[in-house]
Amino acid sequence: MKRANISQVDALFSNGRYPIEFLFYYRQAVSLKSLRLALRKISSLFWPVFSDYRNGLISFDDYHEDDFYAEEDVRQMLSVSEIQENPSEVRSRFRRPDLKKLFFLKVVRFENGMALIPKLSHMAGDGYSYFFFLSRLALATRRARVPLPSSWAGFFMKPRHRRTILKDFLFQGVQSEPVVQNEHFTVEFDEISRDEVKSMIEHIASVDRVRVSTNDVLTAMAVKKLAGKQGEHSDEPYHLTMPIDVRRQIKEYGPRFFGNGLLFHTVKFNGQKLESSATREIALDIRRSMPAISKEAYINYLEALEGTIIQKKTDKLRPFDPSRGCLVTNLSKLPTDQLDFGTGRPELIIPLSIEKNSTALLAKGGSFVLRYAY
Repeated sequence: MKRANISQVDALFSNGRYPIEFLFYYRQAVSLKSLRLALRKISSLFWPVFSDYRNGLISFDDYHEDDFYAEEDVRQMLSVSEIQENPSEVRSRFRRPDLKKLFFLKVVRFENGMALIPKLSHMAGDGYSYFFFLSRLALATRRARVPLPSSWAGFFMKPRHRRTILKDFLFQGVQSEPVVQNEHFTVEFDEISRDEVKSMIEHIASVDRVRVSTNDVLTAMAVKKLAGKQGEHSDEPYHLTMPIDVRRQIKEYGPRFFGNGLLFHTVKFNGQKLESSATREIALDIRRSMPAISKEAYINYLEALEGTIIQKKTDKLRPFDPSRGCLVTNLSKLPTDQLDFGTGRPELIIPLSIEKNSTALLAKGGSFVLRYAY
């Protein structure tokens, strides 16, 4: 049996909050025999995906396909344009129920293609880990019938699983708040051209002598709109939360770290000022607030999370508080070219996990798409 203590950041998701779930549509069906064989083959490498969670420990015993995989035949065509235009209907139609373990893959076969719907507990890993795993699963599926030396598989595929490498941690005896089920909200989209974002970045660099990023500009647009939708036009603080991946800055983690290599950075705004602030001003505030990421700073962040846990402040044991602000997640650089399971990259990718008072930043050709939920 393989075991690992969850990390301080993992603990934010210990009650099943915020699972990661996407629908990937392929017009040409994937070989399910190869896919099933690949799942079995890489289960020992990515064992936290195929694990149980109990009392602060992720534990893997053995791979049993029925626990993690299912197929469904739908004797009808899938309308690609229709599911793009109705995100709420797609979510209710395809989203999986709560996980019994930490992962499940549902395959839906249509007359005109196939949908893969992988769902991962956020405690098992973050978005980077989700796509790290899926890219290796795609590679293993393409090469399922080709014998590979174990050294090759280990060199190209082996992730790092020591979640508490920076600071030892034992998560026990803390009951986090229950998950709110079936919460109703509105989903809305804005499409912003890449040229418009580029023009704003250049204008800010020229006028304010500050180099802001694409993420700063898009996040500024998102927080301004969501704050307005939430009616935050008072002097009370409005909190923007952004997950920051620390793998590049923390060498102990690196690109093969599998888990939650995240720092949740929060920016406080005056709710009333947000209404009258220009996107440019908000983008500058975001850029100036960004923390310097170092090993020492990240250990301090982990220690702060531990303090919250030790004091049993369960109301604060979550990535963000939707009643006091919003969460903005950048999904505009999804590695679609690595999701080829043998029949090409997916024609359509739809995020199925949606949280109230959040925005997902997505990419679409020459534009960015901001998906709001409020």
